[in-house]
Amino acid sequence: MIKTCVVTKDDQMIYDVPLKDIKEMEPKWYWADFCNANEKEVRFLSDHFHFHPLAIEDCLDSLNQRPKLDFYDDYQFIVLHALSVEHLHPVEVDLFIGEDFLVTFHNQKVSQLDLLWERTKTYEYFQKGPFFLMHAIIDKLVDDYFPLMYKLEGELNSLEDNADDESISELMERVFDVRADLSGIRRSILPMRDLLYRIIHSDRLNYLKEQQLYFNDVHDHLLKLVEMLELYRDFSSDIRDSYLSMNSNTMNTIMMTLTVITTIFMPLTFVAGVYGMNFKNMPELDWKYGYFAVIGFMTVIALLMLLYFLKKGWLHFGRKPRRRRRLQSTRAFMDYKQR
Repeated sequence: MIKTCVVTKDDQMIYDVPLKDIKEMEPKWYWADFCNANEKEVRFLSDHFHFHPLAIEDCLDSLNQRPKLDFYDDYQFIVLHALSVEHLHPVEVDLFIGEDFLVTFHNQKVSQLDLLWERTKTYEYFQKGPFFLMHAIIDKLVDDYFPLMYKLEGELNSLEDNADDESISELMERVFDVRADLSGIRRSILPMRDLLYRIIHSDRLNYLKEQQLYFNDVHDHLLKLVEMLELYRDFSSDIRDSYLSMNSNTMNTIMMTLTVITTIFMPLTFVAGVYGMNFKNMPELDWKYGYFAVIGFMTVIALLMLLYFLKKGWLHFGRKPRRRRRLQSTRAFMDYKQR
């Protein structure tokens, strides 16, 4: 599906104009959005816009491209990543931007673009030109990274608290799931940070100087996201190591308990073995109270050994309260913008 928004020279906005009719209108600039385009619609990229085949190939590649910026003669090609809220997978958003047009291409529905499309009807901001719209798209995609990071922060705090008293194996599985999500987000955030740095400092984008403050703001957000990402990765490593240590400590306690029980029964087994031998000349065998004396002797030995082990602390099962620490939330700084 192709949607178009044309801004005329008198700043009027006209929607759903066929691509072949836009040039005849001599607009100030226009936005064409390709969403899940079919084969016929994809041909407009080459037949109508005459974009480079390599850029078109990147758009159609089934594997997500790394966020990047490519320069061509009269336009730039930008690859961005939106993150899916449901499964945190990156969704590629491709931008072709020139002085009087912006073309967005994506193979999946992107809620951020749909929201911006609706806002073009009420915000005069979008009449300023394609580069302002490019900034709005990048800014919205980056802003929507923060709720996902806060979601992972909550998951990490839940893992640390273990309010549901889950087993170590269940907790470890959740920890590795969170670390996998963090690694996936990292593959989008770091290239996006490098992309913004290149946009800000590129000598071939001098016409963006008046918008540089806006792009600097987005770059600052990405730097903060990187800091949060590294903090969460370190925190998840601490939780993982903590639970591994707890699991190891539990195993050591179990082994110590079994060893103590075995040690207590060793002299008892010795006594039982001695009096279980079939010798005829064993005086105690004919003693009336011999059985009770041996049982009493074995009980005294067991109790003395048990008291000794308790005194040494080998059977102390109490667990000291765990030192709890919380992530210092960055919400006070970022305060996710409601746009």
